[in-house]
Amino acid sequence: MSSYKIIYVPDPVLKTVAQPVVRVDDVIRAQFDGMLATMYDAPGIGLAANQVNMLNRVIVMDMSVREDSEERTPIFMANPEIIWESEEPSVMEEGCLSIPGQFAEVTRPAKVRVKYLDYNNAEQEMEAEGLLSHCVQHEIDHLNGVLFVDYLSMLKRNMMLKRVAKMIKDQSVL
Repeated sequence: MSSYKIIYVPDPVLKTVAQPVVRVDDVIRAQFDGMLATMYDAPGIGLAANQVNMLNRVIVMDMSVREDSEERTPIFMANPEIIWESEEPSVMEEGCLSIPGQFAEVTRPAKVRVKYLDYNNAEQEMEAEGLLSHCVQHEIDHLNGVLFVDYLSMLKRNMMLKRVAKMIKDQSVL
């Protein structure tokens, strides 16, 4: 299974809106598998197509990575769309493979319901809360060209982006 190279800020592909997938076929399944391998290698719990320089609406996630579980429980989503969100807020620390080493608290809806196409092109719905809710919202944001740092004050965002630029310049993340 091949993996991809993760794209870092300030690459403009991260601020580009991804295009819908017509259907989940063998090409998209190969992309799912490659993205999952990339995410596990990083390691991370979620990855959007933009982060590997692809501009289609594809994300992969696996919360078992965070739980240090031996059994993997990957989630594959094409064309994910939030169809409901709770009014109750949730605050969690977030990070991003495209913004390495940077973390900040982000406020999002505590629960969401997401409609998507799964690995076999079947339409699915999933209700998420807790870490999964934050992760799926974070990854869908990527598909819309939004980064978690966009929720922060300009000062915090700029400080984080400068730190990442220095890390990249020093090649400590490559």
